Amino acid sequence: MTTILIAFCVTIFDQLVKWFVVNHMELGETIPVIRNVFHFTYILNPGAAFGLLPHQDWFFLAIVVALFAAFFVMRKRIPKKPVYFPAAVAMLLGGALGNGIDRVRLGAVIDFFDFRIWPIFNVADIFICLGVGLIAFYFWRHSE
Repeated sequence: MTTILIAFCVTIFDQLVKWFVVNHMELGETIPVIRNVFHFTYILNPGAAFGLLPHQDWFFLAIVVALFAAFFVMRKRIPKKPVYFPAAVAMLLGGALGNGIDRVRLGAVIDFFDFRIWPIFNVADIFICLGVGLIAFYFWRHSE
């Protein structure tokens, strides 16, 4: 149950930050934080990372459903220790749900973190990457 609670907290945090961006910036607007290094740039991304597979909302929503289905089927087998593992699963689920909500509402994902040398991304993307990274770290450390 803790995993689902964390996942929903991640989703709520993601959606609140996106709400703030949408209500305080114009689409396409960029605000330099560190000029030519880090900006807030509000865009709608119809694809995945790097803009791959644009306008494939059903595909991405199917991935979200598959992740949650896999979680509910496997939830009793998710190790409780180390504590970061169920948290990592929660980060992945919460981030996927946050971006899934955008796809259902807007047909695209709200992105705004812009490091100028990397595609623009959002809070959900950060949690997805952290979750996947920690899951990979767990399996690397526990492989025999």
